[in-house]
Amino acid sequence: MVDDHFHDHGSQDHGHGHGAHVHGSTDKGRVLIAAGLTGGFMVAEAVGGWFTNSLALLADAGHMLTDTLALSLAWYAFHLAERPATGRLTYGFGRVKTLVAYTNGIAIFVIALWIVYEAWQRFMDPPPVLGGPMLVIAGLGLLVNIAGFLILHGGDRESLNMRGAILHVLGDLLGSVAAIAAAIVIIATGWTPIDPILSVFVAVIILSTAWRLMREAAHLLLEGTPTALDRDAIARDLEANIAGLREVHHMHVWSLDGAKNIATLHACLDNGVDSHAAISAVKKRLAAKHNITHATVEPEFDRCADGNDDDHGHSHENVPNHRHHH
Repeated sequence: MVDDHFHDHGSQDHGHGHGAHVHGSTDKGRVLIAAGLTGGFMVAEAVGGWFTNSLALLADAGHMLTDTLALSLAWYAFHLAERPATGRLTYGFGRVKTLVAYTNGIAIFVIALWIVYEAWQRFMDPPPVLGGPMLVIAGLGLLVNIAGFLILHGGDRESLNMRGAILHVLGDLLGSVAAIAAAIVIIATGWTPIDPILSVFVAVIILSTAWRLMREAAHLLLEGTPTALDRDAIARDLEANIAGLREVHHMHVWSLDGAKNIATLHACLDNGVDSHAAISAVKKRLAAKHNITHATVEPEFDRCADGNDDDHGHSHENVPNHRHHH
Protein backbone atom coordinates (compact mmCIF):
# COMPACT_ATOMS: atom_id res chain seq x y z
CA MET A 1 0.00 0.00 0.00
CA VAL A 2 2.83 2.40 0.84
CA ASP A 3 4.62 1.63 -2.41
CA ASP A 4 1.44 2.20 -4.40
CA HIS A 5 0.87 5.49 -2.60
CA PHE A 6 4.25 6.94 -3.50
CA HIS A 7 4.13 5.56 -7.01
CA ASP A 8 0.78 7.19 -7.58
CA HIS A 9 2.02 10.57 -6.38
CA GLY A 10 5.09 10.30 -8.50
CA SER A 11 3.15 9.70 -11.71
CA GLN A 12 0.44 12.22 -10.91
CA ASP A 13 2.55 15.15 -9.77
CA HIS A 14 5.36 14.95 -12.28
CA GLY A 15 3.88 17.44 -14.72
CA HIS A 16 2.90 19.90 -12.02
CA GLY A 17 6.29 19.71 -10.36
CA HIS A 18 8.13 20.29 -13.62
CA GLY A 19 6.03 23.36 -14.43
CA ALA A 20 6.54 24.76 -10.94
CA HIS A 21 10.30 24.19 -11.24
CA VAL A 22 10.49 26.11 -14.52
CA HIS A 23 8.41 28.98 -13.17
CA GLY A 24 10.41 29.01 -9.94
CA SER A 25 13.69 29.23 -11.85
CA THR A 26 12.36 32.18 -13.87
CA ASP A 27 11.16 33.94 -10.72
CA LYS A 28 14.54 33.32 -9.11
CA GLY A 29 16.26 35.18 -11.96
CA ARG A 30 13.77 38.05 -11.82
CA VAL A 31 14.28 38.53 -8.10
CA LEU A 32 18.08 38.50 -8.48
CA ILE A 33 17.96 41.23 -11.17
CA ALA A 34 15.63 43.34 -9.03
CA ALA A 35 17.96 42.93 -6.03
CA GLY A 36 20.90 44.15 -8.12
CA LEU A 37 19.00 47.20 -9.40
CA THR A 38 17.69 48.10 -5.95
CA GLY A 39 21.03 47.65 -4.18
CA GLY A 40 22.92 49.62 -6.82
CA PHE A 41 20.71 52.69 -6.64
CA MET A 42 20.26 52.49 -2.86
CA VAL A 43 23.81 53.80 -2.33
CA ALA A 44 23.25 56.75 -4.66
CA GLU A 45 19.95 57.61 -3.00
CA ALA A 46 21.42 57.45 0.51
CA VAL A 47 24.21 59.84 -0.47
CA GLY A 48 21.69 62.10 -2.19
CA GLY A 49 19.37 62.09 0.81
CA TRP A 50 22.23 63.05 3.11
CA PHE A 51 23.40 65.80 0.73
CA THR A 52 19.93 67.32 0.18
CA ASN A 53 18.76 66.73 3.78
CA SER A 54 15.58 65.08 2.45
CA LEU A 55 13.78 62.59 4.70
CA ALA A 56 11.81 61.32 1.70
CA LEU A 57 15.07 60.31 0.00
CA LEU A 58 16.68 58.97 3.17
CA ALA A 59 13.56 56.99 4.03
CA ASP A 60 13.41 55.57 0.53
CA ALA A 61 17.13 54.72 0.69
CA GLY A 62 16.58 52.94 4.01
CA HIS A 63 13.65 51.11 2.48
CA MET A 64 15.79 50.14 -0.50
CA LEU A 65 18.53 48.83 1.81
CA THR A 66 16.07 46.53 3.54
CA ASP A 67 14.55 45.68 0.16
CA THR A 68 17.94 44.63 -1.18
CA LEU A 69 18.33 42.28 1.77
CA ALA A 70 14.72 41.07 1.44
CA LEU A 71 15.05 40.45 -2.31
CA SER A 72 18.31 38.59 -1.70
CA LEU A 73 16.52 36.49 0.92
CA ALA A 74 13.64 35.87 -1.51
CA TRP A 75 16.18 34.75 -4.14
CA TYR A 76 17.73 32.36 -1.61
CA ALA A 77 14.27 31.00 -0.75
CA PHE A 78 13.69 30.18 -4.43
CA HIS A 79 17.15 28.59 -4.50
CA LEU A 80 16.36 26.42 -1.46
CA ALA A 81 12.96 25.44 -2.87
CA GLU A 82 14.71 23.77 -5.82
CA ARG A 83 16.37 21.27 -3.51
CA PRO A 84 14.76 17.81 -3.42
CA ALA A 85 12.87 16.51 -0.41
CA THR A 86 14.77 14.44 2.14
CA GLY A 87 13.91 11.82 4.73
CA ARG A 88 13.88 14.58 7.38
CA LEU A 89 12.21 17.27 5.24
CA THR A 90 9.67 15.23 3.32
CA TYR A 91 8.04 18.27 1.69
CA GLY A 92 11.40 19.79 0.75
CA PHE A 93 12.11 23.49 1.30
CA GLY A 94 8.96 24.96 -0.28
CA ARG A 95 7.74 26.35 3.04
CA VAL A 96 10.89 28.55 3.28
CA LYS A 97 9.27 30.88 0.73
CA THR A 98 6.31 31.41 3.05
CA LEU A 99 8.62 32.07 6.01
CA VAL A 100 10.51 34.66 3.93
CA ALA A 101 7.23 36.33 2.90
CA TYR A 102 6.21 36.62 6.57
CA THR A 103 9.66 37.98 7.50
CA ASN A 104 9.46 40.51 4.67
CA GLY A 105 6.11 41.70 6.01
CA ILE A 106 7.64 42.29 9.46
CA ALA A 107 10.58 44.17 7.92
CA ILE A 108 8.23 46.45 5.99
CA PHE A 109 6.31 47.17 9.21
CA VAL A 110 9.51 48.22 11.01
CA ILE A 111 10.59 50.49 8.14
CA ALA A 112 7.20 52.16 7.92
CA LEU A 113 7.06 52.82 11.67
CA TRP A 114 10.56 54.35 11.57
CA ILE A 115 9.51 56.63 8.71
CA VAL A 116 6.46 57.81 10.70
CA TYR A 117 8.59 58.52 13.78
CA GLU A 118 11.27 60.41 11.83
CA ALA A 119 8.60 62.34 9.91
CA TRP A 120 7.02 63.53 13.16
CA GLN A 121 10.41 64.77 14.39
CA ARG A 122 11.00 66.67 11.16
CA PHE A 123 7.49 68.07 10.99
CA MET A 124 7.94 69.63 14.44
CA ASP A 125 11.30 71.09 13.43
CA PRO A 126 11.56 71.23 9.59
CA PRO A 127 15.16 71.30 8.32
CA PRO A 128 16.16 73.01 5.05
CA VAL A 129 15.85 70.75 1.99
CA LEU A 130 17.57 71.14 -1.42
CA GLY A 131 14.65 70.66 -3.80
CA GLY A 132 16.55 70.65 -7.11
CA PRO A 133 19.05 67.82 -6.45
CA MET A 134 16.30 65.96 -4.57
CA LEU A 135 14.09 66.04 -7.69
CA VAL A 136 16.88 64.66 -9.92
CA ILE A 137 17.76 61.82 -7.56
CA ALA A 138 14.11 60.92 -6.93
CA GLY A 139 13.45 60.90 -10.68
CA LEU A 140 16.33 58.48 -11.30
CA GLY A 141 15.10 56.34 -8.39
CA LEU A 142 11.64 56.18 -9.93
CA LEU A 143 13.06 54.85 -13.21
CA VAL A 144 15.06 52.18 -11.38
CA ASN A 145 12.04 51.14 -9.30
CA ILE A 146 9.75 51.00 -12.34
CA ALA A 147 12.27 48.70 -14.05
CA GLY A 148 12.44 46.46 -10.97
CA PHE A 149 8.65 46.38 -10.63
CA LEU A 150 8.13 45.43 -14.30
CA ILE A 151 10.73 42.64 -14.01
CA LEU A 152 9.01 41.15 -10.94
CA HIS A 153 5.46 41.80 -12.18
CA GLY A 154 5.94 39.23 -14.94
CA GLY A 155 6.58 36.48 -12.36
CA ASP A 156 4.23 34.09 -10.58
CA ARG A 157 1.96 36.31 -8.46
CA GLU A 158 0.35 33.29 -6.77
CA SER A 159 3.64 32.77 -4.93
CA LEU A 160 3.71 34.59 -1.59
CA ASN A 161 7.48 34.91 -1.86
CA MET A 162 7.18 36.69 -5.21
CA ARG A 163 4.36 38.89 -3.91
CA GLY A 164 6.52 39.88 -0.95
CA ALA A 165 9.33 40.86 -3.33
CA ILE A 166 6.91 42.86 -5.49
CA LEU A 167 5.57 44.60 -2.38
CA HIS A 168 9.05 45.77 -1.40
CA VAL A 169 9.75 47.22 -4.85
CA LEU A 170 6.28 48.78 -5.00
CA GLY A 171 7.01 50.51 -1.69
CA ASP A 172 10.22 51.89 -3.19
CA LEU A 173 8.33 53.06 -6.26
CA LEU A 174 5.76 54.91 -4.15
CA GLY A 175 8.60 56.39 -2.09
CA SER A 176 10.20 57.79 -5.24
CA VAL A 177 6.88 59.27 -6.40
CA ALA A 178 6.43 60.92 -2.99
CA ALA A 179 9.98 62.30 -3.09
CA ILE A 180 9.38 63.75 -6.58
CA ALA A 181 6.12 65.39 -5.45
CA ALA A 182 7.80 66.77 -2.33
CA ALA A 183 10.70 68.15 -4.38
CA ILE A 184 8.34 69.91 -6.80
CA VAL A 185 6.40 71.52 -3.93
CA ILE A 186 9.63 72.62 -2.20
CA ILE A 187 11.03 74.12 -5.42
CA ALA A 188 7.74 75.93 -6.14
CA THR A 189 6.84 77.13 -2.63
CA GLY A 190 9.75 76.42 -0.30
CA TRP A 191 7.35 74.62 2.08
CA THR A 192 9.60 71.83 3.48
CA PRO A 193 7.00 70.10 5.76
CA ILE A 194 5.62 68.47 2.59
CA ASP A 195 8.66 66.15 2.72
CA PRO A 196 7.76 64.35 5.99
CA ILE A 197 4.02 64.55 5.25
CA LEU A 198 4.35 62.60 1.99
CA SER A 199 6.76 60.18 3.68
CA VAL A 200 4.02 59.30 6.19
CA PHE A 201 1.50 58.89 3.36
CA VAL A 202 3.77 56.30 1.71
CA ALA A 203 4.37 54.59 5.08
CA VAL A 204 0.61 54.15 5.65
CA ILE A 205 0.14 52.57 2.20
CA ILE A 206 3.07 50.22 2.83
CA LEU A 207 1.70 49.25 6.26
CA SER A 208 -1.69 48.23 4.87
CA THR A 209 -0.20 46.05 2.13
CA ALA A 210 2.37 44.55 4.51
CA TRP A 211 -0.41 43.60 6.94
CA ARG A 212 -2.26 41.68 4.21
CA LEU A 213 0.91 39.84 3.21
CA MET A 214 1.72 38.90 6.83
CA ARG A 215 -1.84 37.75 7.50
CA GLU A 216 -1.90 35.47 4.46
CA ALA A 217 1.57 34.09 5.20
CA ALA A 218 0.59 33.43 8.84
CA HIS A 219 -2.55 31.61 7.63
CA LEU A 220 -0.39 29.30 5.52
CA LEU A 221 2.11 28.75 8.34
CA LEU A 222 -0.82 27.69 10.56
CA GLU A 223 -1.81 25.13 7.88
CA GLY A 224 -5.02 27.04 7.18
CA THR A 225 -7.20 26.16 4.20
CA PRO A 226 -6.20 28.39 1.23
CA THR A 227 -8.66 31.26 0.85
CA ALA A 228 -9.57 30.20 -2.71
CA LEU A 229 -10.74 26.76 -1.51
CA ASP A 230 -13.76 25.65 0.53
CA ARG A 231 -12.96 22.36 2.24
CA ASP A 232 -16.57 21.37 2.98
CA ALA A 233 -17.69 22.22 -0.56
CA ILE A 234 -14.87 20.09 -1.96
CA ALA A 235 -15.95 17.16 0.24
CA ARG A 236 -19.56 17.48 -1.00
CA ASP A 237 -18.36 17.71 -4.60
CA LEU A 238 -16.39 14.48 -4.25
CA GLU A 239 -19.35 12.67 -2.66
CA ALA A 240 -21.64 13.82 -5.47
CA ASN A 241 -19.34 12.95 -8.37
CA ILE A 242 -17.25 9.90 -7.42
CA ALA A 243 -19.06 6.60 -7.98
CA GLY A 244 -19.09 4.39 -4.88
CA LEU A 245 -17.89 7.17 -2.55
CA ARG A 246 -20.40 7.35 0.30
CA GLU A 247 -18.73 9.95 2.47
CA VAL A 248 -15.62 12.11 2.95
CA HIS A 249 -14.36 12.98 6.43
CA HIS A 250 -11.16 13.78 8.36
CA MET A 251 -10.33 16.14 5.49
CA HIS A 252 -7.50 18.66 5.73
CA VAL A 253 -6.50 21.12 3.00
CA TRP A 254 -3.42 23.34 3.17
CA SER A 255 -0.63 24.85 1.07
CA LEU A 256 3.13 25.08 1.38
CA ASP A 257 3.62 28.42 -0.35
CA GLY A 258 0.23 29.65 -1.55
CA ALA A 259 0.64 27.93 -4.93
CA LYS A 260 0.87 24.16 -4.30
CA ASN A 261 -2.25 22.85 -2.54
CA ILE A 262 -2.25 19.60 -0.53
CA ALA A 263 -5.05 17.49 0.96
CA THR A 264 -5.53 14.44 3.15
CA LEU A 265 -8.90 12.73 3.64
CA HIS A 266 -10.73 9.54 4.54
CA ALA A 267 -12.92 8.15 1.76
CA CYS A 268 -15.72 5.91 3.02
CA LEU A 269 -16.59 3.58 0.13
CA ASP A 270 -19.55 1.32 -0.55
CA ASN A 271 -18.92 -2.40 -0.11
CA GLY A 272 -17.61 -4.02 -3.27
CA VAL A 273 -16.19 -0.81 -4.76
CA ASP A 274 -12.72 -1.02 -6.35
CA SER A 275 -10.75 1.09 -3.86
CA HIS A 276 -7.85 1.76 -6.25
CA ALA A 277 -10.19 3.09 -8.97
CA ALA A 278 -12.12 5.21 -6.46
CA ILE A 279 -8.96 6.74 -4.95
CA SER A 280 -7.58 7.45 -8.42
CA ALA A 281 -10.85 9.18 -9.36
CA VAL A 282 -10.75 11.27 -6.18
CA LYS A 283 -7.19 12.41 -6.87
CA LYS A 284 -7.92 13.25 -10.50
CA ARG A 285 -10.98 15.33 -9.55
CA LEU A 286 -9.08 17.14 -6.80
CA ALA A 287 -6.37 18.07 -9.30
CA ALA A 288 -8.61 19.01 -12.23
CA LYS A 289 -11.50 20.66 -10.38
CA HIS A 290 -9.92 22.11 -7.22
CA ASN A 291 -6.22 22.64 -8.04
CA ILE A 292 -5.10 20.20 -5.32
CA THR A 293 -2.18 18.43 -6.95
CA HIS A 294 -0.95 16.35 -4.00
CA ALA A 295 -3.48 14.25 -2.08
CA THR A 296 -3.34 11.37 0.38
CA VAL A 297 -6.58 9.38 0.43
CA GLU A 298 -7.33 6.68 3.00
CA PRO A 299 -10.06 4.25 1.81
CA GLU A 300 -12.50 2.83 4.38
CA PHE A 301 -15.37 0.36 4.39
CA ASP A 302 -18.15 0.11 7.01
CA ARG A 303 -16.49 2.24 9.71
CA CYS A 304 -13.71 4.78 10.22
CA ALA A 305 -10.37 3.29 11.31
CA ASP A 306 -9.82 6.27 13.67
CA GLY A 307 -13.27 6.15 15.29
CA ASN A 308 -14.79 4.01 18.04
CA ASP A 309 -16.84 1.01 16.99
CA ASP A 310 -19.90 2.41 18.79
CA ASP A 311 -19.42 6.05 17.80
CA HIS A 312 -19.06 6.42 14.08
CA GLY A 313 -19.96 10.12 14.34
CA HIS A 314 -16.55 10.73 15.94
CA SER A 315 -15.00 10.46 12.50
CA HIS A 316 -16.77 13.65 11.35
CA GLU A 317 -15.12 15.98 13.85
CA ASN A 318 -13.02 17.67 11.17
CA VAL A 319 -15.91 18.40 8.79
CA PRO A 320 -18.44 20.44 10.84
CA ASN A 321 -22.10 20.43 9.86
CA HIS A 322 -21.37 17.57 7.48
CA ARG A 323 -24.09 14.98 6.97
CA HIS A 324 -23.51 11.65 8.71
CA HIS A 325 -23.81 8.32 6.98
CA HIS A 326 -24.17 5.13 8.97
